[in-house]
Amino acid sequence: MSFTTRPELIGTFGMVSSTHWLASASAMAVLERGGNAFDAAAAAGFVLQIVEPHLNGPGGELPVVFYSAREKRVRVLCGQGVTPAAMTIPRMRELGLEVVPGTGLLPAVVPGAFGAWMLMLRDYGQLPLADVMSYAIGYAENGYPVLPRMTSSILAIKDFFQTEWTTSAEQWLRNGDAPMPNQLFANPAIANTYKRILEEAHTGHDRAEQCELASKVFYRGFVAEAIDRYFRSTAVLDTSGQRNYGLLNADDLARWEPSYEDPVSYDYEGFRVHKTGPWGQGPMFLQQLALLKGFELTAMDPMGPDFVHTIIECSKLAFADREVFYGDPRFAQVPMDVLLSDAYNDERRRLIDPARASFEFRPGTLGDSEQRAALIMALAGKQQSGGFGQGEPTFAALPELRGDTVHLDVVDRWGNMVSATPSGGWLQASPAVPGLGFNVTTRAQMFWMEEGLPSSLGPGRRPRTTLSPTLVTREDKPYAALGTPGGDQQDQWSIQLFLRHVHAGMNFQAAADAPSFQTAHFPGSFYPRSMQLGKMSAESRFPESTLAGLRARGHDLTVAEPWSLGRVCAVAVRGGLMRGAATPRQMQAYAIGR
Repeated sequence: MSFTTRPELIGTFGMVSSTHWLASASAMAVLERGGNAFDAAAAAGFVLQIVEPHLNGPGGELPVVFYSAREKRVRVLCGQGVTPAAMTIPRMRELGLEVVPGTGLLPAVVPGAFGAWMLMLRDYGQLPLADVMSYAIGYAENGYPVLPRMTSSILAIKDFFQTEWTTSAEQWLRNGDAPMPNQLFANPAIANTYKRILEEAHTGHDRAEQCELASKVFYRGFVAEAIDRYFRSTAVLDTSGQRNYGLLNADDLARWEPSYEDPVSYDYEGFRVHKTGPWGQGPMFLQQLALLKGFELTAMDPMGPDFVHTIIECSKLAFADREVFYGDPRFAQVPMDVLLSDAYNDERRRLIDPARASFEFRPGTLGDSEQRAALIMALAGKQQSGGFGQGEPTFAALPELRGDTVHLDVVDRWGNMVSATPSGGWLQASPAVPGLGFNVTTRAQMFWMEEGLPSSLGPGRRPRTTLSPTLVTREDKPYAALGTPGGDQQDQWSIQLFLRHVHAGMNFQAAADAPSFQTAHFPGSFYPRSMQLGKMSAESRFPESTLAGLRARGHDLTVAEPWSLGRVCAVAVRGGLMRGAATPRQMQAYAIGR
């Protein structure tokens, strides 16, 4: 029997799930006032920037996978900004750097979230822009309850803010102190920025034109000017241990535009799973499915060692390919057709020993992949030994403090479905820009500062992020939208939800509540880029027989605290009814619907 902490919600009008109850409630309010899934998703996204500022912000990025009922198709919206034109490996070497810093102004890329939300609202929304943004502006202006993890994020760097990043001290401290958990806290500077954008965009004759003008104000108006002015005039201490100016300027913002793309898709057990392109890690979800297709998962206990071992071993192979092949396809040849082919995965599947955990890093052999793998292993080893500076988002001479991500899913009564994973612009990653109240994403840290890799640093490139929303169709109709924060773990936790639903018949709430597991058998995307071969973690809620069975197969197993791995959210349409689910982990994600 499947254990659930709460019911899977069932309704007919609309369904929302996100990583914060205020975002979910705001999205549902939008649906109630006549908005569609696109309006609701944007409203939730803007609220998440305010109420989870340690996990994302107005200066962050945004990947979206969505189904349009009007067009009857799935599309990807890329709100991942690119590196500045001046950001080259030689330029970074001139600054004495071996790795892109994880914090400060130097690792900034174009903040893509705002432009992506505006493009989606222009083309697919129904409500006036001011209505959609009113929820976020209200919380920023009037206050919201502080999450305990937001408090801990600020407390850990309070002194640093006061001595180094004084603009952040003005934004996040009150009388020199961090806000206390559950205290009412406001961000009036962000509210004022968004109200000014709306005021300048109000001259548009209709909703679509107002969205276009709002984007223009952000990327060519006072927002871009403020970023340009601050980045040119101020050198700030970052994790390289030195003070650096930013390379991002007004021209970089003016040149960038969000874009629509076709998804990368894979058919599995009667479902079609849709992900972003390899500028994100999303296709590795599909690569795991292509490998798992050759195993009888339905015959395995979803809480048993065979199930966990098989998924972990397939994940190891998919992660190895991510490191060697993935990057911005505008600048790198990414052989996705081969990586998802039956012939390739039939061969790869033979590497998996059902009785023994692998301790090898084994990407596929295509082209010069062996040389790439050797270079990545050398770089990862150098970083793990302490040869490079700190990464995302941490601070020199301070305790390591990571940012994270948020997630949201929406389905409406017209059949539109949206899955989005906003991230970046963490309050602890970069100093707040004067006059704006927020900082700019530091996503350039995800590049390697060595030539010859798909994810090598270069101007105008999208970093290969870990952000990975998922949309599932069945018989060409929307079936589910799902995802989770969690960096490298996103496509591990999400695929567990999907597989337990498909093979064990669990509803999405039961699948979200089930104990989670993960592997660290790859170079991490963030500092210290460590690779722990054979290492895996599993929540202690697994049966002891499962944990013993994993150890018997040779896994280097850490038993994690119960309810500690994953923050999965999901909405679905099944049997003519809408469904909603959200993890109880961290006690803040909620699904709402009727």
